[in-house]
Formats: sequence, C-alpha cells, structure tokens
Amino acid sequence: MIVVHHLNDSRSQRILWLLEELGLPYEIAPYQRDPETRLAPAALRAIHPLGKSPVITDGDRTIAESGAIIEYIIRHHGGGRLQPAAGTTDHDAYSHWLHYAEGSAMAALLLRIVVSRLGEVGAPLMPRLDHELALHLGYINNHLADRPYLLGQEFTAADIQTSFVGELAAARLGLVAYPHVADWVKRFQARPAYQAALKRGGPYSFA
Repeated sequence: MIVVHHLNDSRSQRILWLLEELGLPYEIAPYQRDPETRLAPAALRAIHPLGKSPVITDGDRTIAESGAIIEYIIRHHGGGRLQPAAGTTDHDAYSHWLHYAEGSAMAALLLRIVVSRLGEVGAPLMPRLDHELALHLGYINNHLADRPYLLGQEFTAADIQTSFVGELAAARLGLVAYPHVADWVKRFQARPAYQAALKRGGPYSFA
C-alpha cells in the first residue's frame, strides 16, 4: 500500500491527485505545518532525512521529490497510463515538462515571491526577477494557446507536475496576462480526480 506523507498546504497534494487519477488505493499520513513558521514538523525527518513533503513509502521503499515520486508510481503502478509510450517524441516532451516544472519554472516563481517580501531591500532585483518569471509564464502560456493540456488533447502526469506553477502564480500574482494558463488551471481543477484529492487531503492555500 502506498502511503503519502502529506503536509498541509504543500505540493504533496499533487501526489494525491495522481493517485486519484490512476484509481489506486493509498493511505495518508498527515502532517501539519507550524502555524507561525510555516515549517514542516520534525516528525517528517523520521520518514526522510530532508524532512520535506512530498514523500511516499511503498512497502520498504521511500521516495522523495515530486518528479521522482510521479515517475515511480507510474512505472510501478500506472500500467502505462498518464504518460506517452516510451521512446516516442511525445514521451520526450512529457519528460521535459515533468522536469521543467520544478527545475526551472518553480524556481523562478518562488524566488520572485520571496524577494518581493523583502520590500525596499529586494527592490533592485525585481525587474530582473519579473523578466525571468514573464519568460516562463509566457512560455507555458504560448504552449497552451492551441491545446487543452501540455501534451495536446490528452491529460498526462506532466500536467499534474506543472499544475502548482499555474496555481501559485494565479493565487499570488494573477494570470491576466496569461489567459491560456488561466484556462488550463480552471480545466484541470474541474477534473473529478482533482476534486477527490481535495476531499481526501484537504484544501490548500498559498499564503
């Protein structure tokens, strides 16, 4: 049985969503952030040395990092679902989006949000950070201009992995300039499996 060590208001919500899309049984081990520091509890370090979420256990295996978890679940339990066939051009594109989400887009978005909290101290950096973030959101927006999902008509785990970029940008910065990203967020949030994951894991905020 897969156990999702689920931290409230975290990207582990994506793993619950993936499992719901695949219709797989799973259990949730819940953890709560410190209400003042917003940090994860020390108890998560007993599961993985980094003490971060998401992390899953599956029998005697422990897997951390969103992309690695998604790849593990699909490889061992997905039966070929939610990803293109290996060796195809579509699978190359899928791999790109799966790793781009955390490797590039989230880094730019989080840096922009954190530096904005510094006020005048961070002001000199903001033009460069705004330019970098616009590059990434513009890239995703243009890619979605003629397709409902990242790989076209078919929803894949790449959409799940990249979803947090769209949701966080929508909540913290707005997506007026990126209408195709905004439509994509609304589209995937309406999926039954997304809603089922919210019911099990609880709503999450981007405060």
